[in-house]
Formats: sequence, structure tokens, C-alpha cells
Amino acid sequence: MKIIILGAGQVGGTLAEHLASEANDITVVDTDGERLRDLGDRLDIRTVQGRASFPTVLRQAGADDADMLVAVTNSDETNMVACQVAYTLFHTPTKIARVRESAYLTRAGLFDNEAIPVDVLISPEQVVTHYIKRLIEHPGALQVIDFAEGKAQLVAVKAYYGGPLVGQQLRQIREHMPNVDTRVAAIFRRDRPILPQGDTVIEADDEVFFIAAKAHIRAVMGELRRIDETNKRVVIAGGGQIGERLAEAIESRYQVKIIEMNPARCRYLSDTLDSTVVLQGSASDRDLMLEENIAEADIFLALTNDDEANIMSSLLAKRLGARKVMTIINNPAYVDLVQGGDIDIAISPQLATIGTLLAHVRRGDIVSVHSLRRGAAEAIEAIAHGDSKSSKVIGKAIEDIALPPGTTIGAIIRDEEVLIAHDDTVIEAGDHVILFVVDKKYIRDVEKLFHVGLSFF
Repeated sequence: MKIIILGAGQVGGTLAEHLASEANDITVVDTDGERLRDLGDRLDIRTVQGRASFPTVLRQAGADDADMLVAVTNSDETNMVACQVAYTLFHTPTKIARVRESAYLTRAGLFDNEAIPVDVLISPEQVVTHYIKRLIEHPGALQVIDFAEGKAQLVAVKAYYGGPLVGQQLRQIREHMPNVDTRVAAIFRRDRPILPQGDTVIEADDEVFFIAAKAHIRAVMGELRRIDETNKRVVIAGGGQIGERLAEAIESRYQVKIIEMNPARCRYLSDTLDSTVVLQGSASDRDLMLEENIAEADIFLALTNDDEANIMSSLLAKRLGARKVMTIINNPAYVDLVQGGDIDIAISPQLATIGTLLAHVRRGDIVSVHSLRRGAAEAIEAIAHGDSKSSKVIGKAIEDIALPPGTTIGAIIRDEEVLIAHDDTVIEAGDHVILFVVDKKYIRDVEKLFHVGLSFF
């Protein structure tokens, strides 16, 4: 596939890295020549220096025969104009744009071919807000991913000493929970992936990814770790777009406080939000944190645009007694450094956004793609089409499907029913198949499984 990526920042660069390793023809456009040289030295891609919305620059990047344009510059307006130019002059089939400003996103009919021709809108703030909201709803989870509109969920937890299944073989899950069907999709032990078998023994500190129907998630988590108390009190540092949206989404169920430096922004938040308490000040102010009883907070969330400020305020909150700390980290190099110590969960907006982008780039009928463990693995939701003659998966039991190395099928959603995958489960047309891919170099092989042969047409 020939793809033009506009913007060589964190999202554009990470997307290019994902796609270049999968034998796509990638061209990255940016005004920053140094950033382009760095990408070009590391990846097998073309680079073009120039303004992303200029027709001459897009033509130089190969827009005449490009299959897809992905506009992820830092400017909403540049992204929208680039999609307009690609549609009008080059008839680019698929145009994806990152748009941050909610003033654009709330206007019905703005993004269609008669107005601004954008096929897929990506809003990082919406993606990250939803991501954090799920983590708040599942105390103890490191990552929570919805499939088939939330019917099934993939959850990552760290196995703790004292959990009923720690030191036990995986096959004993069924004995512990005879009425709950679940499947462990993968285990990461000391940062190395282990493909789970029935006789695999769970060890303390293993990062365990399991999939189950939404109603059974809490029961399975209880087998792997002590269930954390339900969250009630949430403190948010940073009243920007993510902080505001998150408070708006959760304030009806939790006691929420926002700490924001900017007085004008504080007044706006006070007028906009219903029950959230808005405090003007710095989350790195020890006296303010003590005054606001941070020790009683179930969750402290650092959501400013400043990585260093987020890290320092999170460390202070944890030191002063906050039960759980989550931090937005924009620099990917910091994520692995800080997660798992005093900071419980480091959230990368770029990686959360990448999954949404990848779902539209993958071949085959891919509904969603989720980046796991900071990009080390992927969870994919694909739809099986065709029949037993035209499809490589339909009509076959899972044990008879030639899955690529490091790939497991975790579950199948059939209509409203969640079927946890077992060796004798047979895939039918229209099934949503949830796959876990530990080694991303086999992504293309996974996509090919869900291509429909010509005999179907």
C-alpha cells in the first residue's frame, strides 16, 4: 500500500515505524529537515521536506497514485486543507486527519465530501479520555481494551503474590471458575513474551493478558491479584482538553477535583463542569496537595502537556499517600522508565492514537487494532468473510488454522454472544475474531488470513 504521512512528530514517526516494517511504500512529509533525516536514517522510507498542504509538495510525495493520506501534523487546519487538496486534485481514495479542536469535531456535516473531505477523523483527546476512563472503571488493570462495542474486553493485569492462580497451571482457571469462560492470550515475564499453554504456570509479577465477556472481567482479575477497592475519589492535575473531557465523563460517578494553574481556565472549567471541584494552583505544590487531602485520593492523574511536571507531581502525590497514580507521558523514551515504580501506569497518547490509525491501514476487514505493552504487541479484531472455499478461516476449527508464529485467537463474537476460543471452536462467516499478535513482523500474514479469495465474488 502506498501511504503518505503528513507530519514527522511522535504520532507520524511512530506510525511510519509500524508501517515501514510491514513492507508498505511510505513517504513522510514535514517542514523539519532534521527530523526527516533522523527518520530516513532509521527506516526504509522516502521523505519530503515542505508544507504538508501545498499541492506541489503533495505531488512530490507521490499523491498522484497514493492509496492513503494520513495527516497528523500539529495543525488541525493544515491537516484539513491537505485532505481537501488530496481529494480535489489527486482523488486520493482514503484520507485520515488528526483534529484536536472540539469546536471542529462538534459540527455535524463538516467532514464530508461536500465540505471538508475527511474519511476518518482521529481525535487523540477523545481516544485518551476513553482509555483512562476504562482504567478508572477497572481498579488493578494495566490496560483495558474493548472489542465488538464492549461485548468482550482484553485486560492486562500484573499477577500478585497471594492471587489464587499464582503458582498454578492455566488449565486450573476452569476449576477455580467453572461458570466463567476466559482465555489467557499472552503472558509477559521479565519483558519477554510467553505463549500460554495449559501447563503454563503463572508467576508473581507476570503481566497477564486475558480476554473474557465484559461481565466476567472482575471475576478473572480476582484470580490473578487482590481486587483493589472501588475508586471513589479522583484528583486530576491539568485542566486542558483531556482533563476537562475526563472530568465531564466521570463526575457523575466519582468525586472529582481538578488542579489547574491558569486562572482563566479555572473559571471556564467551573462554569462548564457540574460537580467537579476546580482548584487554582500547581500539583507540585506540596502544601496544596496536603490541604486537599491527597492521601485520601484513590487515583491521581497527571494530564498536563509537560512530561517533567507530570512525573514530578505524580511522584509527589504517591509520596503523600495517593493510592494509585497514572501519568500521561508524551516522550516514548520515558514511558518504560517510569511505569511500575511509584507511577503505576504511564499513558502514551501517541500509542493510543496509533491503534486507531492502524485499524484503517490494515488489509482485510480489520475493525480495530490496539497497541499493547507500549507497541511491543498488537490485539486485532477482524471480521471473517466469505465461505469455506474463499476464506482461509471459515468452516475451520481453530486448531486447524495455520496461525503465524506468536499469534493466538482469544475470542469470537458471534452476533451478541462472546465465545472464548478453544481448539474445537469453528469460525463462521460474519464472526468477529479477536487475535493477539506478539511478533509484529507477522501482521501481514494475519491480514492475509482474512482476505477473501476471488471465488467469493
